[in-house]
Amino acid sequence: MTDSTQINYLTEENSADVVCHRMQNPNDPRLAKVMESAIRHLHAFVKEVEPTYQEWEQAIEFLTATGQICDDKRQEWILLSDILGISMLVDAINTRRPESATENTVLGPFHVQGSPNREMGDTISDDGQGVPLHISGRVLDTDGNPIDGAVIDAWQASHDGFYDNQQPDVQPEYNLRGIFQTGEDGRYWYRGVKPCHYAIPNDGPVGQMLDAMNRGNMRPAHLHYIVSAPGYETITTHIFVNDDPYLTQDAVFGVKESLIGDFQYHDDPALAAEYNVSNPFWSVKTDFVLTPLKNA
Repeated sequence: MTDSTQINYLTEENSADVVCHRMQNPNDPRLAKVMESAIRHLHAFVKEVEPTYQEWEQAIEFLTATGQICDDKRQEWILLSDILGISMLVDAINTRRPESATENTVLGPFHVQGSPNREMGDTISDDGQGVPLHISGRVLDTDGNPIDGAVIDAWQASHDGFYDNQQPDVQPEYNLRGIFQTGEDGRYWYRGVKPCHYAIPNDGPVGQMLDAMNRGNMRPAHLHYIVSAPGYETITTHIFVNDDPYLTQDAVFGVKESLIGDFQYHDDPALAAEYNVSNPFWSVKTDFVLTPLKNA
């Protein structure tokens, strides 16, 4: 056979070459590059594991079910990306920063637009449930200078592991959410509650996959943040609770050692009065360090 014939007809040996050859003169070179890599890796995967007809049908059924369960309130594909570590890998590639800067982690599915603006020192707990937590720190640049006018979008799960939009009949809207803005000293402080670890949804195909892999579906307790300021890269990050039992078993691989906060327990009525919380309570102090935009 001629070379042109060999590239036209698929065999086990040349399968990836034949499929990629059909993408000559692409309209979108970047798409062609991405698709060629995806095709070659997928063909190599199939050749390595040699799936049976039944196994490949099961794979197709899984992908079909993953799509069918998605709606405007649930995105199973993102959940699949999360539990395979792909979401965190994409995030790491796109947020390479100096070692001194705060690291990114996953946004998560529970962020909402329109959280209320709150004053420094306010509580974000509108229902008063849970053990009080005093959160404080600074927003700095990589040289250690305070950033004036930084916006901190904060949200968290409740003391029993649920977000307000998961419990619209239990929690007030925008409970445990708030937006704060720093002054010239770059400092922030507010009150919340100590969060609880919680399970990611396991009632769909991704949960079934986790069970099949004998993996857990827990996320360790954490506080969520989006921190932004003019002229700086926006960070999406967490503060993880240091005594949580699931720190090394996060189902979505979101924990980074630098993001584990030092949560302190206090039984101190005088300090509680100073922080305007009931006693006993918890506290955590964390600085957010932003990187200047490259084109700023």
